[in-house]
Amino acid sequence: MSNKKTGLFLMIALLSFSTLPLSTMASPLPSPTAQSNEVPETPANVKILLTRLDQIKDMDKSKLSGSEKKALRKEVRAIKSELNSAGSGGIYLSAGAVIIIIILLIILL
Repeated sequence: MSNKKTGLFLMIALLSFSTLPLSTMASPLPSPTAQSNEVPETPANVKILLTRLDQIKDMDKSKLSGSEKKALRKEVRAIKSELNSAGSGGIYLSAGAVIIIIILLIILL
């Protein structure tokens, strides 16, 4: 019974010592004069897809038949999914995954 309490106490102690105050992790603020107002360049294929979406948006769809409207909806969905996949390049981790990784690093190192 005391072994469980000791293990729990040890785990709490390790977790409490592994956290650092936010002030120690804060980076200095960049000077406002050093910032540039440059907008990152968008790739050519993204520009083409965005112009196609604008063309579809500006079309007069009242004169189209049902099958043509359906084809346009499919095209818009395909373009939007392609734009979403082109924009995502990062790795997303949940909070639970981050905690598990930190605990594993503490245990292994």
